[in-house]
Amino acid sequence: MTAPATRRDLRVSPVFLAIVAVMAVSGWAVWTEAAGSTGFAVFLFVVSGWVVSLCLHEYAHARAALHSGDLSIGAKGYLTLNPLRYTHPLLSIGLPLLFVVLGGIGLPGGAVFIERHRIRGRWRHSLISAAGPLTNALCALVLTAPFWFGWLDGAPPVFRAALAFLALLQVTAAIINALPVPGLDGYGVIEPWLSSGVRRQAAPFAPFGLLVAFGLLWIPEVNHAFFDAVDAILRALGVTEFETRYGLDSFRFWQEQQETFDWSPTWQQPTR
Repeated sequence: MTAPATRRDLRVSPVFLAIVAVMAVSGWAVWTEAAGSTGFAVFLFVVSGWVVSLCLHEYAHARAALHSGDLSIGAKGYLTLNPLRYTHPLLSIGLPLLFVVLGGIGLPGGAVFIERHRIRGRWRHSLISAAGPLTNALCALVLTAPFWFGWLDGAPPVFRAALAFLALLQVTAAIINALPVPGLDGYGVIEPWLSSGVRRQAAPFAPFGLLVAFGLLWIPEVNHAFFDAVDAILRALGVTEFETRYGLDSFRFWQEQQETFDWSPTWQQPTR
């Protein structure tokens, strides 16, 4: 019988705290424009913030599993928020960061291994899968709250843009991961309610679900519809497309800027 999680199993990892510290310091550097390269500070702020959200995403899965009956979660270190416990160096960190750089898309990359046989009830299985995308949605609300509460009035434009881009990544991650595609959390939500035959047929496709979702986004019509939906959600949360675009450009600090931005109070679209 598996022992319940101990206090040590629940202790926050120093690795996670270090990443939070990097996010805080780089965020301060962006705000004050104190760094020699503000673009590099934006890069560090967004990357560290994205890794923090990955940890929270996987922690939510683990915590839901723990309270649903899988007591092995604690011994596996999933409750420490240590990204090294959730990740494969390439698939969990490298590949998602590559997608962020190439397309400004937040993709889930971590994984927690849950002993599903310990969990009773289809609703509990669905809740465990839903916990991850819901965490990304909550992160998006937290990151956009300063916009719709007006807390960023007078803030440095580059900081607004960096925060807006980080919020965009949360929205894209929540939407993509909620798709009912084998291997993604959206499928995990409905899987307990499917027949055993359908589950067996879908199982071989699970390792490729993330790549299928990303591949679909290379279809222009799908890409436009997807980002139109993302922009609509962000506008409802007080973030403009202009801010997210400028945030992406600042994140890619190694590229020569191709646009001249109009810093009017109404946040006009960039002019070429």
